[in-house]
Amino acid sequence: MALAHPSRRPEPGDAEVSVNPLYTREPPRISKNELPATGLDPELAYQIVHDELMLDGNARLNLATFVTTWMEPQADRLMVECFDKNMIDKDEYPRTADLEARCVRMLAGLWNAPSPMDAPGCSTTGSSEACMLAGLALKRRWKHRGGTGTPNIVMGVNVQVCWEKFANYWDVEMRLVPMEGDRYHLTAEEAVARCDENTIGVVAILGSTFDGSYEPVADICAALDNLHSESGLDIPVHVDGASGAMIAPFLDPDMVWDFRLPRVASINTSGHKYGLVYPGVGWVVWRDADALPEDLVFKVNYLGGDMPTFALNFSRPGSQVATQYYNFIRLGFDGYQRVQQACRDVATWLAGEIAALGPFTLLTRGDELPVFAFTVAEGHPFSVFDVSTAMRTEGWLIPAYTFPANRTDLAALRIVVRNGFSRDLAEIMLTSLRRVLEILAKQDAPKQGPAAASFAHGA
Repeated sequence: MALAHPSRRPEPGDAEVSVNPLYTREPPRISKNELPATGLDPELAYQIVHDELMLDGNARLNLATFVTTWMEPQADRLMVECFDKNMIDKDEYPRTADLEARCVRMLAGLWNAPSPMDAPGCSTTGSSEACMLAGLALKRRWKHRGGTGTPNIVMGVNVQVCWEKFANYWDVEMRLVPMEGDRYHLTAEEAVARCDENTIGVVAILGSTFDGSYEPVADICAALDNLHSESGLDIPVHVDGASGAMIAPFLDPDMVWDFRLPRVASINTSGHKYGLVYPGVGWVVWRDADALPEDLVFKVNYLGGDMPTFALNFSRPGSQVATQYYNFIRLGFDGYQRVQQACRDVATWLAGEIAALGPFTLLTRGDELPVFAFTVAEGHPFSVFDVSTAMRTEGWLIPAYTFPANRTDLAALRIVVRNGFSRDLAEIMLTSLRRVLEILAKQDAPKQGPAAASFAHGA
């Protein structure tokens, strides 16, 4: 028996009834570049945004990023609970403010500050802001020492773009040491050769993003000590430990790179990298109050509370700080050590397996940062850019890029191993790579060049 058609025609308001199938409620045109005249049902609005974001890459399969892509469910809940807390409102959210101060003291102790309870420091929106604060402190200290010329800062060409921004925004000359031959980062000799009376500091990178290698912080400090004794120039060092400052204390405890070196004035790290927190949070700590000029610290009376603040940003959520503290008390030293060692073990194993495939030459092996870079050996009919593009079709994001001056002739692939990139996932990725190589080996010649790169170290 056929069903009778309903006699009542739909009324205009029927479209708002939530029992209607979701996509039948979608209007014929959704405004994308101007504010819509009317709103949408919340479930429909969510689904529209959700569906568009499905076209993004899978963050867990992104081997380009250093940024944390997995946290425990308890940390996820804490983040949601703290999204509405403004970090700047320290008088209204005193417990959140205290968690920030505790994290600073823990980091100061981890990095061997002379007096961890008294070392000044703060959270930031990421290492970029942390680096700029450290740079500002270096410049102001130079000024207080009587500096009157054009200030300069010495670093390797492999530094992150935030240092270029610092130099540009605050009128500081960058003295970049280029790469040469097999030297891919700053050395003590090259650093000292570029220092003079207007040098505000030397930046040493504990974990280059180009190949994962540590710069020789102790050697750089020793060379600057000799320069001081010979010329009187007293030049401080900032350690950009965006990644390595949360690796070296746990895996390389005998390596001296931190506040045990008197010339190290400040250290920064990214809590959202190997600090194991979702983006974005960074940290900067100074060795003592003398390293952070008092005239850079603002005393602000805000919403009934008098507080010191030294930051470029003002309002931001307390969620990342809360989860950083959660990770510190949840994992402790032993837990962080196990997480970072697992990452390094996967990195060194995977580097060895990739080297054994034949077409690749390793530049690093993942035994400093759990990061390694490799090139395509001569004589193969494909480039690193061909490999990167082909792996993207398999779902894996592996960056291909050229090195900076004076090694722009060198193109490499790089893999970052983070918490959550397990040995099992590494084996799956390796299977994909083998399958891709079989296809690429049938080409007559490389098809993709540097123009195909979708990755930049400043990103």
